[in-house]
Amino acid sequence: MNYFSSDFKLGILGGGQLGKMLLFDTRKFDIQTYVLDPSDEAPSRMACNQFFKGDLMDFDTVYQFGKKVDVLTFEIELVNLEALEKLENEGLKVYPSPKTLRKIQNKGTQKDFYTQHNIPTAAYKRFNDLKSLVVQILDSKLKMPFVWKCTEFGYDGNGVKIIREIADLDHLPNVECIAEEMIPFKNELAVIVCRNPSGEIKTYPVVEMEFHPEANQVEYVICPARIDEKVAQKARAIALNVSQNFNHVGLLAVEMFQTHDDQIIVNEVAPRPHNSGHYSIEASYTSQFENHVRAILDLPLGNTDSKVAGIMVNLVGEEGFSGNVVYKNIEKILGWYGVTPHIYGKKETRPFRKMGHVTIVNENMTEARKIAEDVKNTIRVISK
Repeated sequence: MNYFSSDFKLGILGGGQLGKMLLFDTRKFDIQTYVLDPSDEAPSRMACNQFFKGDLMDFDTVYQFGKKVDVLTFEIELVNLEALEKLENEGLKVYPSPKTLRKIQNKGTQKDFYTQHNIPTAAYKRFNDLKSLVVQILDSKLKMPFVWKCTEFGYDGNGVKIIREIADLDHLPNVECIAEEMIPFKNELAVIVCRNPSGEIKTYPVVEMEFHPEANQVEYVICPARIDEKVAQKARAIALNVSQNFNHVGLLAVEMFQTHDDQIIVNEVAPRPHNSGHYSIEASYTSQFENHVRAILDLPLGNTDSKVAGIMVNLVGEEGFSGNVVYKNIEKILGWYGVTPHIYGKKETRPFRKMGHVTIVNENMTEARKIAEDVKNTIRVISK
């Protein structure tokens, strides 16, 4: 099939910042794109060929959108699975497949999958609702501390909370959830795996993630991770094993913990471009977004090696500010060596909302980390 400068149509479910960055590469290749998103102000609207407003969880909306395109992908997991399954059964290529997404969309099901395939992961218990979890605590069948996670609809640190005492459960929703053992770790790592339908598979280098202590969001992504090479090889091998078991097509971001005795424990996965791979736009020979496009179209995969050390700094809305966004001091960082801001196109800021990111590239990792800290301390995402 001719994808370039042709009548071929690539459909993308979700029009957020991941879709917007994906569209940079479809425009580079002159691939026609259709985007479906519930918001009139979706960041992807400015860069696609046709934009459709609609509910991603509505069967008819997703099904009818899928009938307009030749290949369908997504930038968010919260989409109607039944519509994707019907489209796939009717012959539409959907990548990653709904079979893969069904194993991942619910975090309880995802954890069960790891257990069934002997993939190392933290011990956990599943609960139909919060009340059932509380009963087990009161009956001394569940010990604190543990990590509470809602099984569906969590994102950007929402839906995850450390429970140290029963009062920490106050105001949590009474929904299906898991209680996960807290793993003492020295690093949070991630590996992005890229795979096409022909079976070609590549991994990006292991990255190290530093999280905001309150928001549970990634503040910095550091590539390459500052870990021993043997640990890096183990992490990449486990990521490949996870990928092969899911049998996915496209990108799979595998988030992991490195324990104090250098064991690798899988936390969770995302079957799409991921925050941990944003550094690759500037630092890699082939960005995660370009490789996602290559993979779902069954084209040869690009080189996943890094050209230079890269660090990504997330730009999130500052506490105490909501409304029309202002990127204070952005002109200062624009003059710094190796610094590239990405603004996602969200007009309204609120506390901890992801509004953009900044990539720092440098031949020297120590210098890159220093500049990243300066960037974090300089730019402020506030409101008018």
